[in-house]
Amino acid sequence: MDDAAIVELFQKREEEAIARAESAYGAYCRTVAHNLLHDAEEAKECLNDALFAAWNSIPPGNPACLKTYLGKLTREIAVDRLRKKTAAKRVPESETVPFDELDEIIGERGPDASVGVRELSRLISAYLRSQKEEDRNLFIRRYWYGDPIAKICERYGYGKSRVLVKLKRTRDKLARYLKKEGYQI
Repeated sequence: MDDAAIVELFQKREEEAIARAESAYGAYCRTVAHNLLHDAEEAKECLNDALFAAWNSIPPGNPACLKTYLGKLTREIAVDRLRKKTAAKRVPESETVPFDELDEIIGERGPDASVGVRELSRLISAYLRSQKEEDRNLFIRRYWYGDPIAKICERYGYGKSRVLVKLKRTRDKLARYLKKEGYQI
């Protein structure tokens, strides 16, 4: 069943939509959550929460790409859980995604900054599209999917220092780009 058909089921409020969405994209969403949380049970809970969020947001929403939409919902839920766990100091720092690396560039955005989030998202997307494919992929693997440095090294066959340097340079260029575009922290 394609995305349009599943979205139509959501819009008709048919419970089959949840089962179809989970069948099509459950493994992908669990992987996104697991990369951030390192816990299979919590990844399943994030998927369930994302499916519930999709149920509540379609309609009125009508996502063009259901996989991306569900992945985004799952990632946001996993990031919230990770921040709560980290704040409660229940997770070793070595197991978390270094959101503070990006916070130095984009600042911490609260719910009141939702208007700025769209613009920031647009700017980051434009910046990443202008980068070499390799640099873009490393950045996305680290900061979107939450892959650990070791996993990125294994995936691309790079040493740790090469990955760290490439990520640092990409973040620095992003900071300069955002400043040039007038983005304020």
